[in-house]
Amino acid sequence: MNITRLPSMFTPEPFLFDDAFRNFMQRFRWEPAPETPQIPLQIVEMDDSYIVTAGIPGMKKEDIHVEIDGRQVMITAEYKKPVYEKKDVRFLRDELSYGFASRVFTLGFEVDRTKAVAKYVDGVLTLTLPKLASAHAETLVVQ
Repeated sequence: MNITRLPSMFTPEPFLFDDAFRNFMQRFRWEPAPETPQIPLQIVEMDDSYIVTAGIPGMKKEDIHVEIDGRQVMITAEYKKPVYEKKDVRFLRDELSYGFASRVFTLGFEVDRTKAVAKYVDGVLTLTLPKLASAHAETLVVQ
């Protein structure tokens, strides 16, 4: 007696399924979304101030803005795309990010905006943010 296996409509043949899956994956091409520029930070707290170091390479200091509102600090920078004089320029590769980058962070104490200092040298922004005199913690004597 011979046993013959009949194809079922509920179980696809393995080679058909594999081929369809392979063809689907070949047509799909994943392109990562363009990343927005990021501003990496280092924040150090001292007794009377904060020192914030931000890496913002390739910028003009006119394109960097720092806003201080109490304990909140916001750094924004605009990365501009270079303009080429010649019209026959072809990009072989363009991996640079352009647009606005910003970082907002909140500190433990309010900042004295009148004494705050910002310096930008060699792609590094350094903020010296003194704490407000009234913002220091006071010790309460328990009676």
